[in-house]
Amino acid sequence: MSHESQDFLGTSAALEATAAVEHERWAHWQKYLHEQGTLLEDGSLLIPSHLVERWERQIATPYDALSDQEKSSDREQALEYLAALRQAANEEKA
Repeated sequence: MSHESQDFLGTSAALEATAAVEHERWAHWQKYLHEQGTLLEDGSLLIPSHLVERWERQIATPYDALSDQEKSSDREQALEYLAALRQAANEEKA
């Protein structure tokens, strides 16, 4: 990694760019999660057991042991972070 890249990664622009992507990722995931569950009368969310089992397995699995499909999904998310960093770096240079 170049010295210039390392310097940029320590900037508030890089932090804000990745924080914005992280919030968008989290919000998208929460929307999906809530759509999969059943909202109970008390406001809690009941998640189907098959999804809990799948997500527990994924949580316990290191990246290199994930299926190709699961890795592909993680790569798609990582690309969002890289795109945000590229855009922030270009804006910082301008």
